[in-house]
Amino acid sequence: MISKLNLEHILFLDIETVPETEHFNELSDTKKELWELKTRYQRKEEFNAEEFYDRAGIWAEFGKIVCISVGFFKNQGDVRQFRTTSFYGDEITILKDFKNLLETHYYDNRYLLCAHNGKEFDFPYIARRMIIHNISLPSKLNLFGKKPWEVPHLDTLELWKFGDYKTYTSLKLLTNVLGIPSPKDDIDGSEVRDVFYNEKDIDRIITYCEKDTIAVAQIFLRLRGDAILEEDEIIHV
Repeated sequence: MISKLNLEHILFLDIETVPETEHFNELSDTKKELWELKTRYQRKEEFNAEEFYDRAGIWAEFGKIVCISVGFFKNQGDVRQFRTTSFYGDEITILKDFKNLLETHYYDNRYLLCAHNGKEFDFPYIARRMIIHNISLPSKLNLFGKKPWEVPHLDTLELWKFGDYKTYTSLKLLTNVLGIPSPKDDIDGSEVRDVFYNEKDIDRIITYCEKDTIAVAQIFLRLRGDAILEEDEIIHV
């Protein structure tokens, strides 16, 4: 029962990703060919490989992480707080700083990671990018040999499905139906690439990523039957 979980033992998170290079023609010839083969089914006859490249951030083999935002509950007496912070910069620094957080503060079996669609996207994406950069996996992302009940991951999308595997519910839709303020009041995921490469506005991406992290925590509270966070309970650090 998620109502029995200690909120202070959960690290909520969200990531933002973009294509690994700004332009398709910056890829090596081999990588271009591999991209064409990888996306042939998704493109069908509508787009050629270059036209489809602005979506490359979805795949860890062709994208990179530009921001990881995290949030955690911290009670000060009777006062509930939700604190958020973000890792950004070059990808290796982001990954090493995030790994350091996990190994310093979220290392033992009490702690869990939580994201929306995290089991399909955020957690494996982070792990794959770490391996690509020869960064050893922290225990919270190293799932090799673990039984399903030993995996320290929560997923608000999976919790919302209640065993139904036929549907996908976006973060924006779920916040709407649950009466939670929308995190998509500025940009959405499809615009992150342009904001990063064209506008070069990482602060805007950080704000967006942190709002998504807050939204994940709000959804988790609603699934538990708890009151959602008020604005004065959210602290950016």
